[in-house]
Amino acid sequence: MWRMVAALLALVASGHAENAPSRGERPNILFAIADDWSFGHAGAYGCRWVRTPAFDRVAKDGILFTNAYTPCGKCSPSRSSILTGRNPWQLKAAANHSPHFPPEFKTYPEALDGLGYFTGATGKGWAPGVAKTQNGSPRQMTGRPFDRLSAPPPTRQIANNDYAGNFEAFLDAAPKGQPWCFWYGCHEPHRGYEAGSGAAKGGKKITDIERVPGCWPDNAEVRGDMLDYAFEVEHFDRHLGRMLASLEKRGLLANTMVVVTSDNGMPFPHCKGYAYNDSDHLPLAIRWPDGIQKPGRVVDDYVSFTDFAPTFIEAAGLKWEQTGMAPAAGRSLARIFAGQPDPQRDHVLIGKERNDVCRPGAVGYPIRGIVKGGMLYLHNFEPDRWPGGNPEKGFGDTDNGPTKSEVLGTRQNSGPKTFWEICFGKLPADQLFDLRRDPDCLTNLAPTADFQPLQRQFFDELKAQGDPRALGQRDFFDQFPNTKHPGKGRKKRQP
Repeated sequence: MWRMVAALLALVASGHAENAPSRGERPNILFAIADDWSFGHAGAYGCRWVRTPAFDRVAKDGILFTNAYTPCGKCSPSRSSILTGRNPWQLKAAANHSPHFPPEFKTYPEALDGLGYFTGATGKGWAPGVAKTQNGSPRQMTGRPFDRLSAPPPTRQIANNDYAGNFEAFLDAAPKGQPWCFWYGCHEPHRGYEAGSGAAKGGKKITDIERVPGCWPDNAEVRGDMLDYAFEVEHFDRHLGRMLASLEKRGLLANTMVVVTSDNGMPFPHCKGYAYNDSDHLPLAIRWPDGIQKPGRVVDDYVSFTDFAPTFIEAAGLKWEQTGMAPAAGRSLARIFAGQPDPQRDHVLIGKERNDVCRPGAVGYPIRGIVKGGMLYLHNFEPDRWPGGNPEKGFGDTDNGPTKSEVLGTRQNSGPKTFWEICFGKLPADQLFDLRRDPDCLTNLAPTADFQPLQRQFFDELKAQGDPRALGQRDFFDQFPNTKHPGKGRKKRQP
């Protein structure tokens, strides 16, 4: 363990890969990602209505993170950042949901595959979208597919992929003595859900839920929807538990870095597809006995999903320049693994461009923001647009489900601000939230608070990263087509 920690710290200090671990010490990498799982919904975070013993084990034996953020709370752009180490606004078309992934950007599994690692994946990899090479061949963005084995799912809405069985098949296929990298991409808890499954099959009660977020009605329909979501989170965790048991049985657990997280928040209003705390703030635990000092720690440092790829490349004993990948925005987590303070980890940047096509002209709802010191500042570049999609398009940036229906039902209510206004109403250009007192992002402090320092900081950083939006290129991201809606893409404005 200590040799790996010392080697990683030497690499951080010197910047030279020759100080990295030798080839024989390179860790295996298991990256486990749920589809639409929100922060806090795990036993390790104190949640009682979502049971996650496998995630809790990873946290107990490794590190539990409390401030991990994706740069964009939507599937494709979030996964793009994980795979490349770059923010979505640095990835051209891949800033959008369902894009044609630019062939110029290599992913870390593609890089590792050419540098001595055996790579594989099961379930949902980089998706949705189309990813091809320059010559038009399909790319294996997350590794060789291992999806042959299936199993009867516990509900009609859960995928029949035997994720853990396919991981076993991958381990059987991995050459002995060669390090490997595996992507476990669970399709759950993405909608739809089998109504009532949380109670009927998960043995849950609506009274188990400690708190319903303040952006939704607190009623039996919403609570039941949350329990059905929880049942699918637990499906993800059960397969993770089987994978950990397999590694332990094979004697591979000590030198395997296990990373467990999600791509974006739960598929409910005000969460997935937006830029609030419940959109981008996600669960994260990392276990690596041979590489983490003082396991069992809880880390409050800010971590971005752009940090994963640099972490994996460095742990593999490689220089970033060896990979052929575009320069990363993220930084390795080696200092955190070694228990060293990292003063630079005091903020993260977030944002979004076009998610689903649900506005005239196939335009998006561009946002950029920063989370720092427990505050979330958001700048909405097009406040005249509907943030969740147009009403005539069914507010398509939010997945359909019982909670969405309950929120939409409050649209005609009178009195104080309705749930519909909170989740789907138009927004001001600037929003500021105190996440310590207002994690649901209900009270905008921008009209009375000074957000200028935060705004200056993130604009300066975005410009340094070459973000077209921050540089005033208003239509840059809207021009790219959506693969689900061929031909949908806005033409550039004429000067």
